[in-house]
Formats: sequence, structure tokens, C-alpha cells
Amino acid sequence: MKINQNSKIKEVEVEEGTRGMRKKVLIGPDDGSKNIIMRYFTLLPGGYSPKHSHNHEHLVKIESGKGIVVDKDDNKVEISEGYSVFVEANEIHQFQNPFKENFEFICVIPNTDKR
Repeated sequence: MKINQNSKIKEVEVEEGTRGMRKKVLIGPDDGSKNIIMRYFTLLPGGYSPKHSHNHEHLVKIESGKGIVVDKDDNKVEISEGYSVFVEANEIHQFQNPFKENFEFICVIPNTDKR
């Protein structure tokens, strides 16, 4: 068993195609997890993730603040604490924060780079 204290995990700036996006890997390969990775993202006010897709599905749980999730047709849905999102494999998506407070969420993905 591996137990991490989230506040002690290094936060890194996500730069490619983003603005104001920070990430922590809460549990991942460095912790011995061979199949799944749990990440914590913070989108600062005015921030956004890239509009992208990938070959795997993932789960998102909103932890605090509110934000917007955008689909392939540019439909925008406001989400906040208490919401969860399922993103299918190859589904185009983006997260945005046009609000005045941080938007924070957990994202769980498969470890596609198996060690």
C-alpha cells in the first residue's frame, strides 16, 4: 500500500496548449500503480486545457470551484463541485475556467505507458 499526502506532492505547470493549468500526479507509476493514474488539476481564472482527444477514456470529479466543459461541437456545460464527467476514448473535449476562482478537479486515466 502507498499513501501520499496530496499537499506534499509537487505541482507542475502544464504548458502545451494550455493557459493557467497546473497538475499533480496523486498516484501513478512512481507509486507502483501499473494500470491507473490519478491526477489533480487546477485551472486558474481565465485558464483552459487544450481542446484535444486521446485513445483512452477517463473520469473527472470536480473538487472545487466551477468551470466549463466543451465538447466536439463547442457545446459548453457549466460544472462545479458535485459533478463528475466521463470522457469517452477519442472524444474531443476541453475544460475552461472563465470564472474568478480556481477550478479544481481529479482526473483518472489508464496508464497507457505500462512499466
